[in-house]
Amino acid sequence: MACILSKDKLEGFEKYKYNSIDTSVLSQNVMHPFWDWCVQYCPHWVAPNLLTFSGFLLTVLNFLLFSYYDYGFYALTKDNDGNDSIPSWVWAISAINLFVAYTLDGIDGKQARRTGTSGPLGELFDHGLDSYSAVLIPTCLYSIFGRDELSPLRFFYVIWNIFINFYLTHWEKYNTGVMFLPWGYDFTMIGSCILLLVTSVIGPQAWHVTLPGGLTPGIVFEVTLYLSAMLTSQTVIMWNIYKSYRDRTGKMRPFTEAIRPLVPLGLFFALSSIWAVYSPSDIINRGPRLFYVLTGTVFSNINCRLIVSQMSDTRCELFNSLLLPYALVVAVVFYCHVSPMVELILLTALCIGCSWAHIHYGTKVVREMCDHFKISCFQIKPKIK
Repeated sequence: MACILSKDKLEGFEKYKYNSIDTSVLSQNVMHPFWDWCVQYCPHWVAPNLLTFSGFLLTVLNFLLFSYYDYGFYALTKDNDGNDSIPSWVWAISAINLFVAYTLDGIDGKQARRTGTSGPLGELFDHGLDSYSAVLIPTCLYSIFGRDELSPLRFFYVIWNIFINFYLTHWEKYNTGVMFLPWGYDFTMIGSCILLLVTSVIGPQAWHVTLPGGLTPGIVFEVTLYLSAMLTSQTVIMWNIYKSYRDRTGKMRPFTEAIRPLVPLGLFFALSSIWAVYSPSDIINRGPRLFYVLTGTVFSNINCRLIVSQMSDTRCELFNSLLLPYALVVAVVFYCHVSPMVELILLTALCIGCSWAHIHYGTKVVREMCDHFKISCFQIKPKIK
């Protein structure tokens, strides 16, 4: 069976050293002291990647819960007894799950250092799963506001805003060699936990009110995400990249090589936007959850491949193979005049196929790195004396 990681990538991983800068006030003064306290109670035999994966599974559980109770994002619907379609305990459990997942994501690196198991696999595993969570967590928050506040198309671009910020952080490291941890991440995670917890007490109806100026909480939520992305992420990233070229501290790639990672993401953004906006049967409104998961899966694959290139200091791929079936389906939808049911079936099939391909890719990468470094992903092997 063909290997995914080439020899130059594996050799690049051997030379890799983690380099990050975290200036977040919340992270430095609150979260890191809390995580330092938490990790003391973690047994030494627990592998850091097991903590990472457990946290990811909690976000998957949240997604499945909301998929069951609010599949179509109708936050204000009632059941036959007149009760909210999403029970209050779902909001509370999801808040707890998200906070625990955030905590596990915060202590996995600390656990790696205290057990002497730090390495490139841990970072790749962590950031790879985070790129998948970039779609799972926001879709849970969408149920707070639902279609009454934000149309599925508008929320599609809210998700893309999150994707772009996540991707640009790794693109920044691809060019600078340094992971500048964004301020917005910690505030967003804590804010999301509080938002879910408060909703469990007051219910989603409380967010459907008119604010001064005719605004609604949903619009405020949407605008805040866009503005915070521009002010605390995108402008900072561009400045850090410019500064690395000015001071000659980064990778000093030629312009065409520096922007190379943006090509597959740009192509995917264009393809997904065309389908979402111009779908003959308005697929984004008919199957938003499937559309979001498909978008998040392909994005995660593109992002994971960038992370591999960035960490191994190799050339980033110009085209992602998952865009081929995606483009084919879009072409069939637009040029074959398929029925609304067939378009939904094509969306479902593409979502399943891309999910399988992405999981296969991630599993293969992890196995190849474990074989190369002679380690286990979820176990701490005893050191040979």
